[in-house]
Amino acid sequence: MNSASLLIVDDEAGVRESIRLIFGKQMRVLEASSSDEAVRKIRQETPDVILLDILMPGTDGLETLKQIKGIHPEGQVIMLTALNTARTAFSAKETGAFDYVTKPFDVDELRLRVERALEKTRLSRELEQLREEVGRKYGIENIVGKSKAMLEIFKAVSIVAGKKSTVLIIGESGTGKELIARAIHYNSERRSKPFVVVNCAALPDTLIESELFGYEKGAFTNAYQRKVGHFDIAHGGTLFLDEIGEMGLGTQSKLLRAIETETFTRLGGTEESTVDVRIIAASNRDLEKLAKEGGFRADLFYRLNVVSLHLPPLRVRREDIPLLADHFLRIKARENSMPSKTLSAEIVDCFMTYPWPGNVRELENLIERLTILSPNETVLLSDLPQAMRNQDQWATLREEVLRGSCPLSDAVDEFERELILRALQKSGFNRTKAASLLGTSRRVLRYRMEKLKIIESDPGQDDSKMSR
Repeated sequence: MNSASLLIVDDEAGVRESIRLIFGKQMRVLEASSSDEAVRKIRQETPDVILLDILMPGTDGLETLKQIKGIHPEGQVIMLTALNTARTAFSAKETGAFDYVTKPFDVDELRLRVERALEKTRLSRELEQLREEVGRKYGIENIVGKSKAMLEIFKAVSIVAGKKSTVLIIGESGTGKELIARAIHYNSERRSKPFVVVNCAALPDTLIESELFGYEKGAFTNAYQRKVGHFDIAHGGTLFLDEIGEMGLGTQSKLLRAIETETFTRLGGTEESTVDVRIIAASNRDLEKLAKEGGFRADLFYRLNVVSLHLPPLRVRREDIPLLADHFLRIKARENSMPSKTLSAEIVDCFMTYPWPGNVRELENLIERLTILSPNETVLLSDLPQAMRNQDQWATLREEVLRGSCPLSDAVDEFERELILRALQKSGFNRTKAASLLGTSRRVLRYRMEKLKIIESDPGQDDSKMSR
């Protein structure tokens, strides 16, 4: 508590002196004998805890409390009150006081209240620091990309962040829809309020309504107490509805009403609750097409589609791949307390030709794996999973054919050789089973193996086993 500060506001010098003796060795103690002096010192010093007498000459303690909360809302105010004004102390807590202590006060009780107030101040500051860190993390400038498509996304995010309009984000799985939603939230005036994520695909229809809107005690079997829903939790902030295309039609109609009226009713309840929430929805499906087919409410689609952002898959913004890879290399090294690694030129070439079906998420997970498992400072092509190396092999072969440096017939033979070898390995080098896997006869397989000069036995097998 040595760095903490305490302001004593009391018109009695004896009270101030006794409190100074209690806390003087533990923290910096300030004094004020009037409300005006207290306000001046609070503007100058911003103390962590304020002990405020409720009965002050001139402006009373309650009026002073209102002024203090107006200029220093982070300060924790503990009211000092006589026994006959305890009712007023309760009113003070409703006005924003942290706690109250009755005079004459017990020293141990006063210490305990001040320690609790300091703990709340510490937690509030840590929370604010965390919010600032999260805000920096999801700042638009920290989203990686230089492709034309992503630059357009960044521009749109910076525009819509300052508005309250609903936003619909469309993109394949792994393209970063939640990241963009967080960027919109943390670059808006709602940044200090909750960002609540609801994965609609992970919740069955029987649960999603109660998760969104909550329920009252007794609403159904085992509803032993009121449950607060995500709309309540997100009040003042942003509600992100991920994979909204998976939401049932019944819940969609209730969601539409909540968005349009800014009210909702908990399950089993009759009272409407007003809510201030910004809705950002996301889907990997074509919701407009789904609406035309009757699988999604058209009116909800139009209500969500006020501003739409289409995130491109990674395979169509390949110029972003090296930037993203370097970004993830730094992050994963830091997260795993390891030195940052670099990628060999061969790996970068492989990344640039690989189709990335899992998009940015797949790239991030791969970089984490390479960071942890690769024994070298420079990650080599041999460190990649076999499937990616094979993909790179065919991409290279394709480029050679297109450049004219490899005859098409040779490329076809190489592809066929790889398929036969894989079938043999999968079948335990049993040619009859391998032929079945390839959809051909054992005789044709043997002929193709001879033509392509495929060795007829696995190093761990003998010829007798091969010819069964």
